Amino acid sequence: MTETIQHRYDDLFRLDGKVAVVTGGAGILGRGYCRALAERGATVIVADINQAACDTLAAQLAAETGAAVRGLAVDLSSEASIVAWAKAILDTHGRVDVLMNNAAAKADGFFAPLENYSLQTWNEVMAVNVNALFLAVRELGPGMAERGSGSIINVSSIYGVVAPDQRIYEGSWYADLGGAINTPMIYSATKGAVVAMTRYLATYWGPRGVRCNCLTPGGVASGQNEEFDQRYSARVPMGRMAKADEMIGALLYLASDASSYVNGQNLIVDGGWTAW
Repeated sequence: MTETIQHRYDDLFRLDGKVAVVTGGAGILGRGYCRALAERGATVIVADINQAACDTLAAQLAAETGAAVRGLAVDLSSEASIVAWAKAILDTHGRVDVLMNNAAAKADGFFAPLENYSLQTWNEVMAVNVNALFLAVRELGPGMAERGSGSIINVSSIYGVVAPDQRIYEGSWYADLGGAINTPMIYSATKGAVVAMTRYLATYWGPRGVRCNCLTPGGVASGQNEEFDQRYSARVPMGRMAKADEMIGALLYLASDASSYVNGQNLIVDGGWTAW
């Protein structure tokens, strides 16, 4: 009896026969999301701007998980590219069951101070973080609604929920991003928009069986310097930054039937940052 119950609950998290799309799929967190979906049985489309990076990751995941994984590049700043990309997915797979809008942009001048922030930089980030989400759901969401099922997962940030603590950036440094870092207003603006768009979609397509929820990570350790790590960690009730794979459980919950009655929610995985 116990084994039967355990098996039934485990099945809730399976994704066999599902087609899952992850934008920003070749990124720091995206790679883990794609792997987890593949390991749970989904057919995964790795979507990112570089086709070679998509193909390399897809081949690796297919070999290691045995799942069907495909790389399909898309320029999320271009409506034409998104329309063609979505058509290619539907032409090949016929459906999308899980759409994870995970991509986010950091354009030139991203970390500039507000007082001289470029409108061009603002618009370039807005194009990927907000406009592309709209376009992706416009192109892929109607098919979900027609079938009466689907899960849309939009990735926000704690800075779409609360303001950043500017003090943690004193002495911060991130070599992979070119030096000193901060959280600019455009990031908070776009990630706040993601939360609002999620709630809208939850009520718009919810009656037709499509669920839409947010996954909101806190700060993830990914190469920041020790000063930043210490300042950030001191602000977290759990006393540390997140590991990338600590977002996986939330993703699998939202993607699978384990969350079949969860809609319009913002699942915040931040070690308690927003609880203060």
